[in-house]
Order: sequence, then structure tokens, then C-alpha cells
Amino acid sequence: MQQAISGEFSTRRGAELAVEQLVQEYGIDRAAILVTARGEENSSGSKIAGADAESGHPGVEKHTEPELNGMIDVSIKCGASQESVVETALKKAGAQQITKS
Repeated sequence: MQQAISGEFSTRRGAELAVEQLVQEYGIDRAAILVTARGEENSSGSKIAGADAESGHPGVEKHTEPELNGMIDVSIKCGASQESVVETALKKAGAQQITKS
């Protein structure tokens, strides 16, 4: 029986790392992974990280502030045999909270 395991991330970088690890390191089908912003607005998390930070390189134009409108959820549909692998990958990537449904 499949269930959904979700991890809550404060940065887009953490959410992207979780997806990368699940697909490349653990062989999870990308189609089984859903990444969404929590709430109604677009969001790149609640903290600036990675590509969302302004460039510190000379001559590179700085962009506007990233959309920091809340947390990012990474949800994975998986079977019982993959639960521990999915939870490990989410924790390793920095999930602040993990839920099962």
C-alpha cells in the first residue's frame, strides 16, 4: 500500500537537495515526488539560501528579494519498503518536520 511522506523545508535549496537525493541516490521515481509552496502564494521558503541569495560577484546585477512567503513541502508517494529511505533522505536534506498520511 502506498502512502505519502512529506518533509517541510525552510529553503528552496533544501527542498531541491531532497528531490535530487531521492531520485539520484535512492532511485525514487521523480513522478512520485510533489514539491509545493505551503499556502496560497509562491514561495522559495522562509529563509534565503543558495541561488536565492544576492550575488556577491563584482559586475553581476543584483536581483530583487526572493519570494519568502512560507515553507516548502516535498511529498513523496512510496510503498512501505521505501519509507525509511525516504525519511532518511528528507532528514539528510534538512527537513524540519516529517509527516505521513
